[in-house]
Amino acid sequence: MKGLIVRQPYAKWIVEGRKVWEIRKTPTRIRGRIVIISEKKALGTVELVDVLGPFTPEELANYENKHLASYDFLKRYSNGKKLYAWVLANPIKFEPPLEVEIPNGAQIWVNLKNWR
Repeated sequence: MKGLIVRQPYAKWIVEGRKVWEIRKTPTRIRGRIVIISEKKALGTVELVDVLGPFTPEELANYENKHLASYDFLKRYSNGKKLYAWVLANPIKFEPPLEVEIPNGAQIWVNLKNWR
């Protein structure tokens, strides 16, 4: 099982179903159910169903209701590069969140061994 590391408050919004696009600087070929991880905790799972883009921050500003990031954040985050929308669906929130081990150096993806 793959775990995606996401900063707060975005991680919480993903597992609550409020945030359906995760904005990243690169596309991914990964599809299917993934675990959302933040602050060394698994908050829930979601299906990664598609990747859209590339987009400019200006283009993504029209879809703020999907990614919940401000234009200013997108502009800073992109640093002049194109951005991609990872399309998420069918969230399941864990109550309570589960502790997970994150290997040193992991910044985006974590391979979760022996996952339930």
